[in-house]
Amino acid sequence: MGDEREKLSYPLFGEAVRELAQTIADDGYEPDIILSIARGGLFVAGGLGYALGVKNLHVMNVVFYEGVGKTLDMPVMLPPVPNVVDFSEKKILVADDVADTGKTLKLVHDFCAGNVAEVRCAVIYEKPQSLVKCEYVWKHTDKWINFPWSVEPTVVRREGQVLDA
Repeated sequence: MGDEREKLSYPLFGEAVRELAQTIADDGYEPDIILSIARGGLFVAGGLGYALGVKNLHVMNVVFYEGVGKTLDMPVMLPPVPNVVDFSEKKILVADDVADTGKTLKLVHDFCAGNVAEVRCAVIYEKPQSLVKCEYVWKHTDKWINFPWSVEPTVVRREGQVLDA
């Protein structure tokens, strides 16, 4: 992988999520619940929720990436883990920003499978090596992606900053 990267801006993200939602709607899939994979999937799930008129959104916290190209051996679910009983007989749309290795999506997909009416996955980007081939993808790429929410450094309190009481 060279230095060439996908660069997603907030305006382009807005277009991407609307196009992704249109693809889902055109396919006739009407999810009962959108299950977001935190953190990047929160943005995607929120946008899809509004675009598709789905108000029932859930979050699953999964840790896998520790930096650019650096991962844990396996993804790990962090508490609170959703109660699968809440998903029974529901059509679930799992939303994330990228299907890179696909290990995180597979963990969440398998968590749902067998306990729900149907589970499908939607991502902004999917890479060729992904273990999970998502039903809904805005763009395929083999590049590292600069997402607008993750390229800037973490915000810290400035020295001498006085907070209002």
